[in-house]
Amino acid sequence: MSGLSAERLAPANGIELAYQEVGERDAEPILLIMGLGTQMLGYDEEFCVQLAERGHRVVRFDNRDVGHSTKIDATGMPGRMDMLRGRRSTAPYLLSDMADDTFGLMDHLGIESAHLVGVSMGGMIAQTMALERRERVRSLASMLSTTGNRRLGWPTWRAFTAIMSSYPRGREAYEARALKIFGVIGSPGFPTNRSRIARIAGEMYERSHDPAGVVRQMHAITASGDRTAALRKLDLPTVVIHGAEDPLVRPAAGRATAKAIPGARLRMIEGMGHDLPRELWPTFIEEITANAARAVRPAEQAA
Repeated sequence: MSGLSAERLAPANGIELAYQEVGERDAEPILLIMGLGTQMLGYDEEFCVQLAERGHRVVRFDNRDVGHSTKIDATGMPGRMDMLRGRRSTAPYLLSDMADDTFGLMDHLGIESAHLVGVSMGGMIAQTMALERRERVRSLASMLSTTGNRRLGWPTWRAFTAIMSSYPRGREAYEARALKIFGVIGSPGFPTNRSRIARIAGEMYERSHDPAGVVRQMHAITASGDRTAALRKLDLPTVVIHGAEDPLVRPAAGRATAKAIPGARLRMIEGMGHDLPRELWPTFIEEITANAARAVRPAEQAA
């Protein structure tokens, strides 16, 4: 199978999202939703191809405010106290808006319903999509994510200070920051591929460098509230994948997500932190595709 398509822009929810895809257009679609401040490059091209080879049309994209997608024109920046308190009035947008962005991308691609895979903030967006428009979501894979209950899964102090460190100027300094962060939040049970981390960070820097967008995304998370009660009513094939050594979104958050969603499968992986080690790609792909196979196909649902 050939690699990802050329990058394109899709009109979605009044903005534009940059995206790429791989796989047959009539195959079952999987949308890969990335986390806070991370461009679609966080889903490695080879991982996307391997997932497509399992019989899927795989789409990766930049969320709003990162990469080549639209940067939101907001007056002023939310303060740290606003974010800590989850004050909605100062949030330029919420996770619900980012969910609508993704539905808009699906509309552009002619995808009526899809399997969703979301990492960290991407898992929160995917959960929100399933809650708001269940009929458009075939299955859910929530990875390294949480329910929005702020009493669960607080990061360790080292992880918090690492991700809150200031963004430097220059590609080399940006790569060094990424290496430092993943040295803290990465998987202690698996080799750290420093050259890959530096390469992807450098590519992201060259594509777009906008720290303000990351802050706006962070505020969308804190202002969007707790989804736990709503998740308890969700009827959807779900797998929750989490690192047993995740210092950023703690394991308790993964367990709470699986507990909240009826029938969800929890896969807690020893030695895994808050990243996607290459050695675990076969595990991720197996869990995602097995969960997708549990979903009722649209044709069967209509019968």
